[in-house]
Amino acid sequence: MVDVACVLDVRAALGECPIWCAEEACLYWANIDGRAINRFDPASRTNRVYSLPGQVGSFALRAAGGLLVALRSGFHLYDPASGRLEAIVAPEPDKPMNRLNDGRCDPAGRFWAGTMRDPMDHSLREGALYRLGTGRRVTRMLDGIGTSNGMAFSPDGRTFYLADTNPNVQTIWAFNFDAETGAIANRRVFATTHDELGRPDGACCDEEGCYWSASVYGWCVLRYAPDGRVIQRIPVPVEKPSMVAFGGPDLDVLYITSIRVATTAPGQPQAGSLFACRPGARGFAEPRYGG
Repeated sequence: MVDVACVLDVRAALGECPIWCAEEACLYWANIDGRAINRFDPASRTNRVYSLPGQVGSFALRAAGGLLVALRSGFHLYDPASGRLEAIVAPEPDKPMNRLNDGRCDPAGRFWAGTMRDPMDHSLREGALYRLGTGRRVTRMLDGIGTSNGMAFSPDGRTFYLADTNPNVQTIWAFNFDAETGAIANRRVFATTHDELGRPDGACCDEEGCYWSASVYGWCVLRYAPDGRVIQRIPVPVEKPSMVAFGGPDLDVLYITSIRVATTAPGQPQAGSLFACRPGARGFAEPRYGG
């Protein structure tokens, strides 16, 4: 039995996008509806909040320092120390009801992020997947997504994963990935959650090539083998775990963000807080945005 503990009782509206920074030995994470990026120090159990002018769907550490942030208004460079925010590009200026959501850097330092409708309309699939290159040029890679989530790259850099949390879809896809060109191909169903209580939300891969998915509405985190089988199920004390990331000095701590808004079940006072466990697996260092 894996023990999941609350390490930060913060009760965020919509916690997401945990990213471990080895140099600082801390975990950065986002509160989407709180319009903030947080920096959690596990040693001191302190959390610093950096406020931003819009919803933060996702972000990445930059190789040049600071962060790349995917706000509702588009991609920006952000320096937490000075508060300086520099706009790069808005990928969907013609869709004011959409916002950027989940994102992840690929092994070559490009940033991938998807869009979703907010407020949600599950009957629509107007989201898309975008790739922001290191030269800061954005490319639309896929259309017809409901709620883009679950992006991850395998440790060998040859497989890209993408999930759609939309209750009418509930599917995780795998793609062949070419790190040199940034191309994706051979889209195929990796797993679905139609037989699960929850739906696939944020995810990451471990060093063995397994895929870890936060099961939103499902009270658990699922570990999938590379062939798509569920091989581990870790119960969590909240209904809506939202994303997972490995951290700690040995990358053997699994951090789990969660959501407080729109919870449907009683008896979860720490919904929206940050949780952690040692699941018996290790992650690997996340690439940084190279632009």
